[in-house]
Amino acid sequence: MIDLDNQSTLDIDMEALEKIAASLNNKEVELIITGDATIQALNHAHRGKDTPTDVLSFPLENVGQDMMPLGSIVIAESFIRRKAIELGHTPQEELSLLFIHGMLHLLGYDHENDEGQMREKEKVLIAEFGLPQSLIVRTEE
Repeated sequence: MIDLDNQSTLDIDMEALEKIAASLNNKEVELIITGDATIQALNHAHRGKDTPTDVLSFPLENVGQDMMPLGSIVIAESFIRRKAIELGHTPQEELSLLFIHGMLHLLGYDHENDEGQMREKEKVLIAEFGLPQSLIVRTEE
């Protein structure tokens, strides 16, 4: 279900990520864990922001078709490591939080324009998978 391109040195618990993905959708998802230079180039090309970021999501246009993958999620290794240390949890937990965030964007959620629906869905998933506070919840406090 998850096609992983791990360009990092992180050890990744794919079973945990597969459970998260399966709870949201049954389509294939590409997950890329990469460095700052790559995610900065993608952020600049697709969002006009010439800085590294933590997670980017690229939904495929034909997501209504059964056999099409849902899309791609790109996550920066440096953000995973830095936030895990800063917030006192594991890199896998931080990766799981960013993966949830990316998956919700692939599914059409948009915390920048919605009325809290993405935040509420994240809270439900965080509780379901026993994770620490999410990206959106942390920025609200």
